[in-house]
Amino acid sequence: MATSIPLSQITLPGHRAPGAGFDAPFEMLEACHERVQRMLALLARLQQHALVHGWSEQVAQAAVDVMRYFDQAAPRHHEDEERHVFPPLLAGPDPVLRALVQRLQQDHRDMEAAWAQAREVLVFASQPPPAGWAHFTPAQTALLHHFASLYQRHIADEDGTVYPAAQAQLGAEALQAMSADMVRRRGLEPR
Repeated sequence: MATSIPLSQITLPGHRAPGAGFDAPFEMLEACHERVQRMLALLARLQQHALVHGWSEQVAQAAVDVMRYFDQAAPRHHEDEERHVFPPLLAGPDPVLRALVQRLQQDHRDMEAAWAQAREVLVFASQPPPAGWAHFTPAQTALLHHFASLYQRHIADEDGTVYPAAQAQLGAEALQAMSADMVRRRGLEPR
């Protein structure tokens, strides 16, 4: 007998702000990675819930929450990296690091394309399905899994290698400029 997944594990109680502030931009980027991991876990839970119980309002709300994050916050996060983290490493002398950054840039393009497909599945899941719908098709499941899988190695490489290398190259003035740009592009007031 399948057990029901509690509602608290399907939906998020709200979008919590990352613990780090923009005055510590690399901590903010890492906090965003934690948020990505939470959203990917929510994506997995909504798929499991739909598989076991079929469509529900909880599945719909979880789909909306995942779409909101990957439509709004994730593109800004990638832009932060493209504008501030990657350039000094691409201009640096380390060919291995340059190749890694180029792969991460390609990952961003791949994630954007995969998100467009995964988002279509989530739009479908966010609305009452047609009569007779039981769960996601294998093709829909594959699109969602592919999207999620793109983030695993990407985040590990950024947190473990790229962020420390970039942070070591950026001085206080560059970090302040990075912080100010992150705040400005989000329409927030500087502290």
